[in-house]
This record gives sequence, C-alpha cells and structure tokens, in this order.
Amino acid sequence: MGFAVNGLLHVLIGVIALRVAFGGGGSTDQSGALSAIAKSPGGVFLLWVIVVGLWALGLFNLLTAALIRGGDGDAWKERASLIGKGIAYLAVGGTAFTFARGSSSSSASSSRGFTAQLLAHPGGVFLLIVVALAVVGIGAYFVVKGAKQKFREDLVVPSGTAGRVTVVLGVVGYIAKGIALAIVGVLFGVAAATSDPSEATGLDGALHTLATLPFGVALLTAVAVGFIAYGVYQGVRARYARL
Repeated sequence: MGFAVNGLLHVLIGVIALRVAFGGGGSTDQSGALSAIAKSPGGVFLLWVIVVGLWALGLFNLLTAALIRGGDGDAWKERASLIGKGIAYLAVGGTAFTFARGSSSSSASSSRGFTAQLLAHPGGVFLLIVVALAVVGIGAYFVVKGAKQKFREDLVVPSGTAGRVTVVLGVVGYIAKGIALAIVGVLFGVAAATSDPSEATGLDGALHTLATLPFGVALLTAVAVGFIAYGVYQGVRARYARL
C-alpha cells in the first residue's frame, strides 16, 4: 500500500507540473497533490488510505534499518539511507493526515519556515549549506541509481515486455526525480548565500524555477513526465517489491 500511494502522489505531482508547464497553476509538490485528492469525490477516504500507507512504509524502512546486521561502513550507509527514507515517508504521511482532518498545509511555506529558523541561529548559514549539499547529494544519488539501473535490486523485475517497460519507467523516473531534488538543494544554497528564506521553496519552487529557464517548458515537461513514470514504477514496485 505504501509504494502504491507514494506512486499515486508522484503521478499527481507530474500531472500538476504538466499543467504548470503549459500555463496553468497549482502547487507542484506533495501538498498540491494532496489538495487535489481532497477536492475529488471520495477524496477524504483516499487521504486516510494514503496516511496509513505512508506511515506503514515509513515504519517499514525504520524497522528494516534496525534489523540490519554488521558494523562496517556499508551497513551504516544502508541504515542511514533507510532511516532518512523512513522519516521522509512519516513526514509526508503527517502532511496527508493534516489534509485528511480537513485542514491544509503548504510544503513551500514549511521549507521557508525551516530555512528562516536555521538562519536565525548562530551558524545557521553553515547548517543551511550542509542541508543544501545533502539534498543535492540525494538528487545525485537518484540520478545515478536511475542511470545505472540500481533500482533493479529493489524488486523482482517481471519478464518480457512488462519487465522492459518497468526498467524504462525506473530509469526515467529516478533521473527526473533526482534532477528535481538537485534543484531543491540549489535553492537552499541560494537561500544560504543571500540569507533570504524566501528562496527555499521546496519542490514546488524547484519545478516552477525550471519553467523560467531557457527551454523551460520543455525541461519542465520532461521532468513532469519523469515524475509520472516514477509514480507508475512505484505502482509496479508495490506488486514486485523485493522485501
């Protein structure tokens, strides 16, 4: 359920990003996707399903991290990765919980608030640079994982045409998400360099920034299609995950 609802959110983010690329509006992040679900028929029920799925996926990652044996560098690297993903899924699940209860939330505002809090403390600029580098590093990890098809280790790739399509979805999806995350990190870096929290606008700001670049419509369209591909890949992973 966790992989499936995570895939649904990415598909919706991709669809909203496509709309923005061609002159429409919307928040191109988890908050935008959850808001769209909340406004749809049966949306509240689906939001509760998303809450349960994401929290379950978060706990699954944290439990898996706790069960890893060994104390070498590779073991700790895998633990850190799983703990990071677990916390992220729990956090997005918390945002979905807010929408399910009838309230709303803005990921972009949360990013600005987090940045402002960091900058208000001594050494905040340094800490924000560390955050920026970390997010860029995560983005690079996604790109490499997609380009080298390392995601094949996460699932039992089906045979035949279905398997080939799954691999293409994984490659395109991971690379697109990695590019988007790298831009998020760059925006955190800009916020640190200018001491301006408004520059840190999260995923929504990153995708809107793409639209302002030369060939921005084409770039944002490509990333949006990539997010949709990543979402569909997560749906396949829900069926074929190697647990």
